Order: sequence, then C-alpha cells, then structure tokens
Amino acid sequence: MRPDKAKVVDEVWDEQRIRSFLDKAPLAKGMDPDFSALLYAYRSMRPSDFEVFINWFRQAGRNLEAENDHGETLLDIIEEHRLAQPFRDILQAAGASR
Repeated sequence: MRPDKAKVVDEVWDEQRIRSFLDKAPLAKGMDPDFSALLYAYRSMRPSDFEVFINWFRQAGRNLEAENDHGETLLDIIEEHRLAQPFRDILQAAGASR
C-alpha cells in the first residue's frame, strides 16, 4: 500500500450508501450506466453488500448483463479473479449468465 493511503477497515455500508451506487455517473464517457454501476459496486463492496445492491439493481429493472465496450459483462471480467467467487455466485443467483 502506498504510504499516503490509510487502510480502511470496518467501513459502514448502510442502506443509503449501498443504494447510492444505483445513481453513480458512469466511470467513463460513453460507458453503459448499468455496466458501470455493476463494476463500481464490485470494486467497492464486500460480497454481503454487493448482494443487497444486486437485489435493488434488479428491482430497478437494470441490466445484469450490461457490457463494456469490448462486449464483456461483469461476470466475464471477474471469471478469472481469484477472490471473486462470492461475487460470481451472487450474479449467477440473480440471473446473470456467460
């Protein structure tokens, strides 16, 4: 870790904070907002918080299979991530497929 970055542990992830990820602007110009929200949540949340987010994401009618500009879904991208199994399980249980 960089010396100017403090390690954050035991962050509070309340309902308001998790829901706020539904309204985040895309990470890059032209990026699919649904893909961006999923990627941002995956990068930021613990699996338990991600599962809550995914439930709200689906209730909002958002697309679990949104793609980046290379035609990849979040499930495609995290397929090889060593510690991503809980996130893959959550996405697949919610209906995402490869």
